[in-house]
Amino acid sequence: MKVEIVNRRRNEMLKREEIVFRIEHEGAGTPPRAQVRHLLAVKLDVDEERVYPVKYETKTGSMTTVGEANVYDSVEDAVQIEPKHIILRCTPKTEKEE
Repeated sequence: MKVEIVNRRRNEMLKREEIVFRIEHEGAGTPPRAQVRHLLAVKLDVDEERVYPVKYETKTGSMTTVGEANVYDSVEDAVQIEPKHIILRCTPKTEKEE
């Protein structure tokens, strides 16, 4: 999978970078949120716990996913600012929860 950062904007008030990204995924469906989070963390060279994909979408018949993510300065900032439902979406499920 190829990850491209389309736009990167700093938001000083919320202590984060707001990223617009594009992922090319030939031969596979839309990547799961955990994989998107990992790919962005590797591409941006940051800790995975600071990256929160907010939304992303793959157009029908396309092998390109476009989306938005927030990269916080610290994990504590992320927990305070990011909405709870986004945090829950990005948290890996344990076997008990599944």
